[in-house]
Amino acid sequence: MPEGSVGGGEAGRRAWQIWIDRGGTFTDVVARRPDGELVTHKLLSENPERYRDAALQGIRDLLGLAPEEAIPATALEAVKMGTTVATNALLERAGDRTLLVITRGFHDALRIAYQNRPQLFTRQIVLPELLYESVVEAEERVTAEGEVLTPLDPEALRPALQAAYDDGIRSVAIVFMHGYRYSAH
Repeated sequence: MPEGSVGGGEAGRRAWQIWIDRGGTFTDVVARRPDGELVTHKLLSENPERYRDAALQGIRDLLGLAPEEAIPATALEAVKMGTTVATNALLERAGDRTLLVITRGFHDALRIAYQNRPQLFTRQIVLPELLYESVVEAEERVTAEGEVLTPLDPEALRPALQAAYDDGIRSVAIVFMHGYRYSAH
């Protein structure tokens, strides 16, 4: 059941809006009920004796459903979820070996970064450990307006991707210039 509630809201709403933050220890759920009232709920992120998935169980708890009962899609207007699990893995360098696939010509962009030099006259610069193991450049280019200048050729990437896979890499980060404007690449 919801642990806390706050005020009323927009009358006439017919479905729940739910926001979930899944952390390593706890999963927090904030929701706006159909009547507009805000409610909160907290549960363990891992509790296999009681549920398989904390986010789904949190939604079931708020809707008053049994542990394995289907969540009716019509009961939900929106579900938005964030997690600190991936952030923690990055900070702790505990993630999988990762290949970076990036637009040709930018293979060292993340290594160069911003060139921040808090100690301007230090001769020995210690760079942070990279989050990826190796880099593959993709022949592709999109403008800031989303116009394709150079189409991506997936078949040209296949040998390098296969080599990384054969080497045991199972995680790939893709960073294409202006990829937010043309996600098809």
